[in-house]
Amino acid sequence: MILSCGEALIDMLPRTATTGEPAFAPYAGGAVFNTAIALGRLGAPSGFFSGVSTDMLGEILADTLTASKVDTSYLARSGRPTTVAFVKLVNGQATYAFYDVGTAGVMLAEADLPSLPAEVGTLFFGGISLVNDPAASTYEALQARECGQRVTMIDPNIRPGFIAGKETEYRARIERMIARADIVKLSDEDLHWLMGAGDVEALARQILGKGPKVVFITEGAAGARAVTAGQNRFVAARKVTVADTVGAGDTFNAGALCALHEAGALTKARVAALTDAELDAALSLGVQAAGVTVSRAGANPPWRDEL
Repeated sequence: MILSCGEALIDMLPRTATTGEPAFAPYAGGAVFNTAIALGRLGAPSGFFSGVSTDMLGEILADTLTASKVDTSYLARSGRPTTVAFVKLVNGQATYAFYDVGTAGVMLAEADLPSLPAEVGTLFFGGISLVNDPAASTYEALQARECGQRVTMIDPNIRPGFIAGKETEYRARIERMIARADIVKLSDEDLHWLMGAGDVEALARQILGKGPKVVFITEGAAGARAVTAGQNRFVAARKVTVADTVGAGDTFNAGALCALHEAGALTKARVAALTDAELDAALSLGVQAAGVTVSRAGANPPWRDEL
């Protein structure tokens, strides 16, 4: 099983009411939640670990996971409220206003960490769940506990506005988690935020130097790249009409992980020795699935039979 570990929230997406007035509609979301959903829809064994409320919005989150064939047995349920994010779209690009104080997600503590059976072979981390304590430290503790025996992947999915005033602590946490991870995924924007200006491949190799075995870089409408110690593979994206980019990177993560799972490559030894064909398959499924997500409104990853 691939266990996605991170935030689950309700995205309030801009819509137009039947009266013609601007409105917001609730959708289950969160970067790591989206990856878990996409994995389930693509047919990979998917589970999700997060602090999830028992309130009405928390029930929407749990039901959405179940409907996409995601194992919810690892959820840490509490009576605290659900995180809500209002989304603003400008030319298809999303910005967010988060309401996350004292929520079930952000108050997740190390006491809530589950014991993991052998069937959980891979853990995925990322998103805004790595910004605010106690949840951020809890997820880092889980990665530190498990990284010696299980494959771990991180996609920070950096939101500069959300980490304002916490950048030093946040950067230090991301550096530590990257160093422990087997697989790192970054958008080209995230790569430059972390590493500064420079050539994408050269910067990706600097990330490899911190400890990971594979670095995936998504490059927007151009496509995606995989860099290892001896490889630099690139797959172009398919041209689609973009509705918005919500969930695109999250879906790419799921596609890449699903392809590696199907190749039997999600072990620490295999991740360290991936073939060109395996990397190409991971990139291809990632960009293909993400292409469907961006073609429709909100984070709505495809089912496998839609590809």
